Amino acid sequence: MSNSGSDKEIFYEVLMNEEGQYSLWMKGREIPSGWVTVGKQGRKEECLSFIDEVWVDMRPLSLRIKMDS
Repeated sequence: MSNSGSDKEIFYEVLMNEEGQYSLWMKGREIPSGWVTVGKQGRKEECLSFIDEVWVDMRPLSLRIKMDS
């Protein structure tokens, strides 16, 4: 991807899949199948900070459920 501007000019949104995994996605791009927005949008560092705060267990949801039962 060519980026003629700085990351400060690009806005992102945070996505999550059904396994509870998060991803950073450029705002305005089509959201891939299996992913939904979580409502957080902003500059890259803001979104990454949000992900760091909320994604405390990197294991997929199905694995967490299996291990907890």
